[in-house]
Amino acid sequence: MESRQAQLRAFERLLDIMDELREKCPWDRKQTFESLRHLTIEETYELGDAILEGDPDEIKKELGDLLLHIVFYAKIGSETNAFDMATVANEISDKLIHRHPHIYADIAVENADEVEKNWEAIKLKEGKKSVLQGVPKSLPALVKAFRIQDKVAGVGFDWKHADAVFDKVREELDELKVEVEADSQKVEDELGDVIFSLVNYARFLKINPENALERTNKKFIKRFGYIESKAEQSGKKVNDLSLDEMEAYWKEAKKIE
Repeated sequence: MESRQAQLRAFERLLDIMDELREKCPWDRKQTFESLRHLTIEETYELGDAILEGDPDEIKKELGDLLLHIVFYAKIGSETNAFDMATVANEISDKLIHRHPHIYADIAVENADEVEKNWEAIKLKEGKKSVLQGVPKSLPALVKAFRIQDKVAGVGFDWKHADAVFDKVREELDELKVEVEADSQKVEDELGDVIFSLVNYARFLKINPENALERTNKKFIKRFGYIESKAEQSGKKVNDLSLDEMEAYWKEAKKIE
């Protein structure tokens, strides 16, 4: 691994390249916060994919892409004297020190849960009017549900045992079934409650539900791809297969895994 000095030189090199690109490259010169926004979101998802794949080389590459975006935003900010890379880095450093009194002050903690509770309490003292104020509105619903539950748990609003959470899942499923059988307009609401309770149960199992669902998505895509390949080998299209044939190939794909 590189020394601290080598890491600092590498970061300085990136800052110098960003300065030059912003001055000389027509594409880089015309970018704004808004034009970069969707690209940053895309890069974040690509990093997420690399992490789920467990591929260190891809993680490294995607971190580089994301770091470029951070440097890019800081460069744009510096051009209007709003902020620069130094103020960005110093502000997050100050925040980390302030929110880790168990490291930089005399607060004692016993475990990570206590650290989270202190973190949320400190944020409220900083002026946040709500524990949930920091949950981005544009988060995908599944991720948002997890963050909401995690944040309120940080101030003590939580179940005591995982068994109780699972009982809540059962309760919500029963309520959903009642509304489905009644052909009620409340079906969507009840389905949302079921999903929300499952997300909460996942949190108690120390499982990120977004990661779990994405792994299942990837698994499904791989198995269905096997069905499509078997159909092609037999000179058919996948929609020419009977449901029994597809089921048989699906079981083969599971065995191969």
